[in-house]
Amino acid sequence: MGKKRREEILSRVQRHGYVSVRQLAQDYQVDTSTIRRDLDTMAERGLIVRSHGGATLPAEPAEIPYSVKVGKNVAQKRAIARVVAEIIPHGSSLLIDSGSTTLGVAQALRGHREMTVITNDLRVAAEVANQGDVRLFVPGGEVLPAVYSLASERAVDMIKEFHVDYAVMGADAVDPQGITNTNSNEVSMKRAMLGAADKVLVVADSSKFGHTALVRIASFDDVDLIVTDEGLTEESASAYPVQIRRVRPEPALLPPPTVLMPEEAPRTALEPALVPTGERVAGNPAAATK
Repeated sequence: MGKKRREEILSRVQRHGYVSVRQLAQDYQVDTSTIRRDLDTMAERGLIVRSHGGATLPAEPAEIPYSVKVGKNVAQKRAIARVVAEIIPHGSSLLIDSGSTTLGVAQALRGHREMTVITNDLRVAAEVANQGDVRLFVPGGEVLPAVYSLASERAVDMIKEFHVDYAVMGADAVDPQGITNTNSNEVSMKRAMLGAADKVLVVADSSKFGHTALVRIASFDDVDLIVTDEGLTEESASAYPVQIRRVRPEPALLPPPTVLMPEEAPRTALEPALVPTGERVAGNPAAATK
């Protein structure tokens, strides 16, 4: 009971930013001393920070704006996306996590037929919605600043009801212990995605390796394959207890020499001018000809 209560308390802190000892004691009908012990245990694990009469979330590093993420390591992300599109067959059902690399995967899947896609990323959803032969589900929720993803308890519950062939997951950081994320508000959603898929594919360019972010999302036992680029050496890859596929960015996939400035970039409802736009990644050529 104590473990379940602490999990629920953590969820409340993540939603509201603060919880009070007195209110928690009333809600769970236990002594305030029991709640204080729960909070002390959680603080020792780095999940919360104790404050006078309650607890708050640890200070989080600032989320890197999407406009910055989408312009970094473009050639590597496109090569990763093409390989993932080759792995996923026509007719698959898949969950697509939020992020600039997973957006590239959505673009690379354009040639696929009869897919079912569930995503909490508005940009991924907009990309998939423009593809004809796709059944699309978007769980509702609040849009998280800077990342264009949706989060809510109801959305997490909805994800848990699905059973899909693949989950395509992004990562803020990858170290030898597993996958970590900067934003704690996304933890419940990402873990629900991991649990709903037969196979989990993590897409992360080589710059994400050897670092640790705030919250651990998954161990390597939860992951079937990581697709990255050759910036991660073969020797470094061998230190990770999971299958890693390293891909080489092709010269044709190098980013264009110039990018549109914010005032020049086209605007749509889901594509603000702050996000540089590049050429669309083609779908899997081999799959498209079948």
